[in-house]
Amino acid sequence: MRVMALDIGEVRVGIAISDPARKVASPVAVLPAVEVKSCARTFRRVLDDWEPQLLVCGLPKSLSGDEGPQAKRIRAFAREVSSLCDLPCIFADERLSSQEAKRSLRAEGLSEKAMRGKVDMVAASLFLQAWLDSQATQDERQ
Repeated sequence: MRVMALDIGEVRVGIAISDPARKVASPVAVLPAVEVKSCARTFRRVLDDWEPQLLVCGLPKSLSGDEGPQAKRIRAFAREVSSLCDLPCIFADERLSSQEAKRSLRAEGLSEKAMRGKVDMVAASLFLQAWLDSQATQDERQ
């Protein structure tokens, strides 16, 4: 079962996908938020190509674990996408994923300008990987 992560921003949405075994997350694309929210052809194509069965949407939280000021907007956006695409949606902590994505891309030698189109999808892959790892740990405990 593939899982798709959405790093929802006001302008762009980063997209990542898991492998069918739910072991590895990989960055896929960055699309305009308006196209994802309306399930436009570009987003539908990504859904058709990867056939996810679950959406994991990043939820901004403060360092103390409280939901950040954008959380309400993110929840509404995610629920709308979930409904339009007929996919279940859950939320995952995305704390510091964008900073870690920038750090990773800088380490690869990318400039700030070159990073702009990649940060959101790398951030989505980072919080998706953390979610996949936590699910695997829970499965091992059972």
